[in-house]
Amino acid sequence: MAAPVRLLIADDHPVVRDGLSGMFAADPGFEVVGEAADGAEAVRRAEALRPDVILLDLRMPGMDGVTAITELARRHIESRVLVLTTYDTDGYVLPAIEAGATGYLLKDAPREELLRAVRAAAAGRSVLAPSVASRLMHRVRTPAAEPLSRREIEVLELVAAGTTNRELAARLFISEATVKSHLLNIYTKLGVNDRAAAVAEAFRRGLLTITPDDPP
Repeated sequence: MAAPVRLLIADDHPVVRDGLSGMFAADPGFEVVGEAADGAEAVRRAEALRPDVILLDLRMPGMDGVTAITELARRHIESRVLVLTTYDTDGYVLPAIEAGATGYLLKDAPREELLRAVRAAAAGRSVLAPSVASRLMHRVRTPAAEPLSRREIEVLELVAAGTTNRELAARLFISEATVKSHLLNIYTKLGVNDRAAAVAEAFRRGLLTITPDDPP
């Protein structure tokens, strides 16, 4: 009989960790060797335990998941990293994969799919949630749009916070005419026609993300 897949579970929610640990512990094909509540603890425990697979959330306090993946690679820890998160926007998916994640699944994945994914990750095979695979395929097939400038992102962040054009001008020490010019450029680059659509599209593309202090 093959040795069980040794698994480290990293998530900042104890209920999630308990649920995942119980699910994998009930299957003889897996051995949960440890848990971590944030990225820094995940790196320390991975270095000590050398699990086959690290099941890793992305949004955690302190060191986030992408930073943890980068640090694991820097320390030459060869454990496979399978991201398990709620978010499938470009702003989360691409950095995680570029940092070295073997796979990317969403937390609504069925139990059997998750078990198969961890086995596949342990074997070195890439695993992607269907929505993530579709997003990456679309990105490959779609010519890259002109990126937003740093100032345009700054304008969008303020727009998303409900700031008016006049308030924007005062905050950024520019004229209202310049604010309108920035907004028109943003609309053109994002292919939208108004402020609300620009904010929605920016979130969809991962250009804006909800911060931990924002409401769910």
